[in-house]
Amino acid sequence: MSWIEIVVAIIAGWGAGIVTGFVGASAAVTVVPMLAIFLGVSPYVAIGVSLGTDVVCSLVSTIGYARHRNVDYIEGLIMAAATMSASQIGSYLSSGIPAEGLGGATGIIILVMGISFMRKPISTRVLDLKERINLSYFERNRRFWGIVMGLIIGLISGFTGAGGGEAMFIIMVFILGYQVHIAVGTSVMIMTFTALSGLIGHALYAPVPMGLLIFSWVGGATGAAMAAAYANRVSEDQLSKAAGVCFVVLGVLMTIDQLMTGGLI
Repeated sequence: MSWIEIVVAIIAGWGAGIVTGFVGASAAVTVVPMLAIFLGVSPYVAIGVSLGTDVVCSLVSTIGYARHRNVDYIEGLIMAAATMSASQIGSYLSSGIPAEGLGGATGIIILVMGISFMRKPISTRVLDLKERINLSYFERNRRFWGIVMGLIIGLISGFTGAGGGEAMFIIMVFILGYQVHIAVGTSVMIMTFTALSGLIGHALYAPVPMGLLIFSWVGGATGAAMAAAYANRVSEDQLSKAAGVCFVVLGVLMTIDQLMTGGLI
């Protein structure tokens, strides 16, 4: 491997670890664009590297949150099972269905949400939402609706190839009533299993370049450990602002990636 490949893989993995540790986002939003743009790696191969990076980033982040008891193991594992099952169905149904435009729209939505979170803490927005809408029914039936939401996220992930980490985080906080720290910790645990499932399925059809993957792991583990350590030391409001910054970066990257793959720039 050249030094350029090593540096790009480490930086891409580090960025993935940071966004995973803060909001449970997928490594695909940093790893895939960087490997494709700077190294000319095919998108399909880059996705394999991103899935492998996701496993390490999510695992390291989960350990960091678990040390502070910010992981809901039982509900998270149930939701993970639902998500993985539905993602396989979504992948099968998506054969031949174009998804152009969906990624760009998603990127813009995430960008707007990030700006919103930076302006007003998530906890404050949750309280405002509860004053307008009674969400106690969802909180009382958290397991049932966790399964339902997991199935929906899994189907969408199977159709689009997106990890769904951001969606899990938002649903856990705004609908299921989780605190921000526990929402992130539980979502990264779920991502560990979904990414591993995706990696195994991907590796069956295409080789994953181990050189790039190993250095992406190094960067990813470092970034995830840094983000999880910081996130578990700060308040809910500070974490929500950090999450807002991550959402802004993710939204910009996803929008640019969609514009480039759509041939618009």
